[in-house]
Amino acid sequence: MSAVKSRAILVAVAIALSASACSGTNGAGVAGGAKDGKVTLRWSTWGSAEDMEVFKAFTEDFTKRHPNIALKLEPVASYEDYHPKLLTQLTSKTAPDVFYVGDDYIGKLVADGVLSPLDEQLAGPSSRSRPADFFEGIYGGAKKGGVTFGVPNDTNPEVLWYDKKALAAAGITEDPAALNEAGRWTMATYLEMNAKLKAADKYGSVFWNWYGANYSLVNGFGGKVWDGGRFVAPSDPKARQALRTLFDGYRDKTFASADLLPEGNSAATQFVKHKVGFYAGGRWVIESIDKGGDRQNYDIVPFPSESGQPIPGAVAASYLTINKDTKHRDEAFTFLSEFVSKEGQQLRLKGGSAVPSIKGAESLVTGDHYPAHAQTFLDVRDKGFANYPDEVAVPGLTKAINDHLMKIWEGKLGFDEGMTQLQKLVDDLKGQKG
Repeated sequence: MSAVKSRAILVAVAIALSASACSGTNGAGVAGGAKDGKVTLRWSTWGSAEDMEVFKAFTEDFTKRHPNIALKLEPVASYEDYHPKLLTQLTSKTAPDVFYVGDDYIGKLVADGVLSPLDEQLAGPSSRSRPADFFEGIYGGAKKGGVTFGVPNDTNPEVLWYDKKALAAAGITEDPAALNEAGRWTMATYLEMNAKLKAADKYGSVFWNWYGANYSLVNGFGGKVWDGGRFVAPSDPKARQALRTLFDGYRDKTFASADLLPEGNSAATQFVKHKVGFYAGGRWVIESIDKGGDRQNYDIVPFPSESGQPIPGAVAASYLTINKDTKHRDEAFTFLSEFVSKEGQQLRLKGGSAVPSIKGAESLVTGDHYPAHAQTFLDVRDKGFANYPDEVAVPGLTKAINDHLMKIWEGKLGFDEGMTQLQKLVDDLKGQKG
C-alpha cells in the first residue's frame, strides 16, 4: 500500500481526541506531576486536528468521571513522522505516558523493552477491558512470549468491495456474497469474474500494495508467508502461485495497483464510476462511496479460498501502550483500559469508519445495515490476523517487502528474479536484526 493510503487506513483505526486543562512535565519529561491532587497524563497519537475532533465525546466523558486526571494530548500530524519522533523520545526518556503504536512498529518497541506489560492489570479488578474481550489474531506483534504489551484500539479488516453494476455489465450474474454464504466463493470463481471484467474493458480488481491485500490473497491460495520464523512466501508453492497471479494480473491489466493510479483518476474514483469490479479495502471505503456513488450498488465479500470455506484475512490494527517509565502507571492504565473498552469504543467510533476491536460493540458496524453484508467485517476480524509477529519484529521489514514487491508489479524486475531477491532481502534484514 502507498505510504499515503496506508497511513489513511491506520488513521481510520487509530486516531483519538484528548484535551488538557493543564500541562507541564517533570524532570524526566514522562508525565506532569500531581498538582492540587490532579495528575497530568501525557499521551500521543497521529492525525490532523480535524481527525481529533471526531472523538471529542470520549474525552469529555473520561474527564467528567476522572477529575483527578488531566489529559494532555501531543498529536503528530503525519504517520511518517510519528514513530521516528516517538523513538527519539523513548531514547531521551521524554516520551508520553501512553501512546499509540502502528502495527509495523509494535514488534520493535516490544523487543526494545520500553513498554509496560499489561496482563496483570488487564485481568485485575479495575480493568474495563479484559484480555478475553479481544480477538487473539489481531494482537499481532503486541504479544511476545505470552505477555501483552499493547491492546488493539480498533481495527479495519481487509475485504473485497464489489460493484454490482460493473459485474452485471461484464455478464456476471452470480452475487459474490451469496456464493460466500453458500460456501461456493472460490478462488477459481473470483479469478473467472476478473477475466470477464477485463474482457468488458474494466479492471477486475484494484489492490493497495500492502500486507493486507497481498497476504490475504496468499491465504486464499492456501499458501504460507511465514513458517517457523522463516519468510517462505517466495518458495512456498501456493504462496508463489498467489504472487505470480498478482504479477500476471498487473502486467495484463486484469488488476490495477491503487498506489500507481493518478490522483485525478484514483481507485476510489474508478470504483464509484463502475470501471472496477472489486476494490480491496476496509470499512473506510464507505466514505468514498458516499462522496460519489450510490450505496445500493456496492457490497462486500471476504477474500475467496480454494475450497470456498472461510480463510483468515488481514486486519489493519494499531495499539495503545504504556510507557515503561511512566510515573503514573495507575492513571495511565485507567485511561488505556477505558479507551479500548466497549463503552470507550462506542463513544470513539460512533459514525466513524473503523471496526471495534472488542467484543460487544458490533452494533457500530451492523446497526445501519450497510453494506448489506456488514457482518463480513466482523467475521474477518474475529478469525483474521494483524501483520505477522515475525515480520513486525524487524523495523522497516514490512516496508522493504512492499517496496520490493512494487518493483515486481511494475515490471522493473522479472518475477523469478524478483522472488529470489525478495528472499535474500528478508533474510539479510532478519540477519542484521539478529
